[in-house]
Formats: sequence, C-alpha cells, structure tokens
Amino acid sequence: MTEFAERGPVDDLALSQLHAAAFGENARLVAWGARLERHSLTWFTAHDGGRLIGFVNVAWDGDRHAFLLDTVVAAEHRGRGVGRELVARAVRAAADAGCTWLHVDFAEDLRPFYLDRCGLAPTAAGLVRLHR
Repeated sequence: MTEFAERGPVDDLALSQLHAAAFGENARLVAWGARLERHSLTWFTAHDGGRLIGFVNVAWDGDRHAFLLDTVVAAEHRGRGVGRELVARAVRAAADAGCTWLHVDFAEDLRPFYLDRCGLAPTAAGLVRLHR
C-alpha cells in the first residue's frame, strides 16, 4: 500500500537515486533535505513498504507563485495513480498557502500526464538553457 507524507524527512541518497533514474541522469548525491527546507513551500513523498517510490517538490516565491519541481515516480510504480496523487496534494497545498498560480514545465511526452490526468492547463512560456 502506498503511503503519502507531506514535509517528511528525506533520505538524500534514496531521493538522489530515484531522481537520477527517473530523469535518465548519472546518480549524484544531492543534499535534498537542506535544499527543500531552504527553498520549498512543501514537498510530498510516496513510500511503498518503507521504500521511496515517488516525490514532488513545491517551490515558491514566498507569495503567489508556486512551482512543481522534480515530480518522480519509480518506473515499476507508474500508471498506478501515484504521480497524479502527488500532484493533487501539491495543488491543494499551494492553494491552501494562498498561492494564485502553480507553474510546471515538462517534456512533451509528459503532456498527457500533466494536462489530461492532472488537469493542468497549457500556457505559453519561455525558457533558456544556461548549462548543458
């Protein structure tokens, strides 16, 4: 059974590994706990039997704009509603905090997830890649 938690303790190694696998990156240890405490409105984790299987971060500007970042679900748990539940909880938390807008950017292949399954609306945006 999947258990969800808000602002729970984060195992830096487990989240670094989950993030790297989900985004096709080389694993590197990130100090997630310190980063989240410093920059985030909130975050949510999903665990199955104590194993981290999902995560979403809600960063913000301290006022009306919140940002979904690092939405990840372990490959073997995708398609079961874990990601949709993480995003739904993030949406509610941002609204409860008084935010007016919740932004997210995503790769084209995630369009059905965010727009169809999570109910977000498309918008025009700009982006510049600073480093490769």
